[in-house]
Order: sequence, then C-alpha cells, then structure tokens
Amino acid sequence: MLPKLIVIEGTNASGKSSLGVALAERFGGEIVSADSRQVYEGMDLGSGKITPEETRGVPHHLLDVVKPGEFFSMADFQRLAYGAIDGILARGKVPFLVGGTGLYVDAVADGYELSDRAPDHGLRAHLETFETPALYEMLKEKLPDTDIDPRNRHRVMRALERIEADDYRPAGKSPRYTLLKLGVTWPREILKQRIDERLERRLAQGMTDEVKALLDGGIPEEFLVKLGLEYKYLTWYLTGKMGYDQMVEELGNAIKRFAKRQMTWFRRDQRIHWLDMAGDPLEEASGLIRDFLEDSPSPQ
Repeated sequence: MLPKLIVIEGTNASGKSSLGVALAERFGGEIVSADSRQVYEGMDLGSGKITPEETRGVPHHLLDVVKPGEFFSMADFQRLAYGAIDGILARGKVPFLVGGTGLYVDAVADGYELSDRAPDHGLRAHLETFETPALYEMLKEKLPDTDIDPRNRHRVMRALERIEADDYRPAGKSPRYTLLKLGVTWPREILKQRIDERLERRLAQGMTDEVKALLDGGIPEEFLVKLGLEYKYLTWYLTGKMGYDQMVEELGNAIKRFAKRQMTWFRRDQRIHWLDMAGDPLEEASGLIRDFLEDSPSPQ
C-alpha cells in the first residue's frame, strides 16, 4: 500500500497555514509548503510565509530553498517535495502538504511525470510575446491530438518548449501516496473581507519595504512582476507606474480574482473534503484524519 499523505489546500487568506500547524501538532506531523513564491528567500510578507513563531515548533519544509531571481520549476519543487516527504515518513511522522498553488499541490499529490530539463530562455521569451489562444493554436499545429487545457498557459508553453527540445511526452501520472485532501475556504463575502484585512495588515507590517529591499538588492523588476500579485503591484508602485492608493485598490481586487481562480481549480477535484470553517474545522479535520490514518485500505 502507498504511504499516506494529508493535503490541506485552499484559497488565499483562508487560514490553511494555521490549521495545518494545529493538525500537525495533534498528529505528530511535519509540513511541506506548496507555494510557488514561498520557496524564495526574503519573500516573506508578500508571499504570506508563515513566521517562525507561527510554526509553533512544527517543522516546515520547502521554505527559503532558492534565491530570488533564480530559476525554479514545478519539477524542482516536486523533486524537493518528494525528498522532504520521504524524510518525514522515514522519521515515523505524518506528512502534511499545505498550500494554495494548485499545480504544485497536484504535481506532488498525483505524481505528475515531469521533465527536469531546463527551459530555453530565448524560446520562452519569444513565446511570452503571444497570447494564450495563439500559443494553443501553435501547439495544435504541432500536436493535433493534444488534450492540454487550452486555458492553461503554463502547460501549453511547456509543451511547446519540450517539443522544440525534442523532449515531449504526454503528461502522465505515477502517484506515490494514498491521499486525504482537505479544502479550506470561506463564503465569498467573508473571504473578500479576510483578503482586505490581511492586505492592510501586511502593508502595515512592512511589505512595501520588503519589495524595495529586493529591488535595491538587484532583483530584476521583470522577475518580481512575473511573480504576480503583491510583488507585481508593489514593484509597479515603487517604480512610479502607479500611485499608492491605486496600487492598494488594484492589488486587493487582483488577489480576489486570484482566489476565484484558485476555487475554479480546486472544484474540479471531487476528492477534496471542504471543511466547515464556520463550525469547528480543527475537530472536523481531526476526525477525518484519524479515520484516514487508522484505515488500512485508505482509498484514493
């Protein structure tokens, strides 16, 4: 039987991190962060990275594993996550995969078969000049029977890159774990309020200074803009492309749109058990985890 992995996923500002810590404390677990921006050193407030105090001594993995500006792919994340989870299991602990980057979560949870070949940066820069529908048409010309989602820009671009490098094979899956997937979010109006409150709090804590320090430290503006959301809008503000009030308003709206896209991604997965956040999500999740860990067949 495959080893067991507990996944906690959901939207921005939903409380995933604190719930993950409480559950890991209760079940003797360690946490692997599944966030595409928290892997970078020095990107703390902007990425919503958990603080050392907030971890309450629970080991966290895949935070601060690469320097800003360096290339880091989904394949890199998957490789490091597999290593971290294997180490947790070897220590007799329970692995928790916690995060909101849906692709990263699924790459590990479902065992995506990925190429670890580094991209051709010249080709990528060329492809970036095209809108997603045009990229998909290029892919259809080269691979008429592709089943890649035409709206998934990342996968369309990677397929084109791999075809050009003669490294293409249809994406498959080789699951390594038996899964329990728990979902964390709130009704839309409550989530909007939580997003606004968190943004205000992080700005007060010095998020603007964090991004300024990255720019002053030589991190390219293009890299920060490509990371999106907080890093994108604060970079635009700090480089004079928009005023402060405009930045705050547009950033808040962008985070809300992103949360909506996150839910669209997660809702496709019927395995996710959505916790009742208005009730007692800790106890609800604990009951599900207890049954999962005690049940030997543990269906996927």
